[in-house]
Amino acid sequence: MDPRIYGAFPVNGPRGTSGPQGPQGPQGPRGPRPTGGPRPTGGAPATTGPGADFRDILQQQVDREKLKFSLHARERLAGRSRPLGPEDLAKLSEAVDKASARGARESLILMRDMAFVVSVKNRTVITAVDGERMKDSVFTNIDSAVIV
Repeated sequence: MDPRIYGAFPVNGPRGTSGPQGPQGPQGPRGPRPTGGPRPTGGAPATTGPGADFRDILQQQVDREKLKFSLHARERLAGRSRPLGPEDLAKLSEAVDKASARGARESLILMRDMAFVVSVKNRTVITAVDGERMKDSVFTNIDSAVIV
């Protein structure tokens, strides 16, 4: 083991010796030394508690990056003969990422024969319009458009 890493030294060493524990013994000049337990990360999100492990934090980040669909959008998509596949979802997610990079808040995403109004900040598809309904539609409250 590398002797420079905390927790690699025995805690019950002789006091008053100068070695890895120093002249003050295992307490050190400022109190007990860490023994290799969990260490604060400093950059962890506020939603994680002291018992959260890496898998929980990673899952929260993945969930945060997924696209969500409002009830209205799900109802509109359910009526289609061809549902969105994994490739379509990936393209839609990339379009949201592009809109986000440009500072968009509400974006119209045009993909083949579909139009999606998306809340970029929340990564939520608000509504979906297919090719038949798109012809006479007016889209309001958007600040950007992405064509895929």
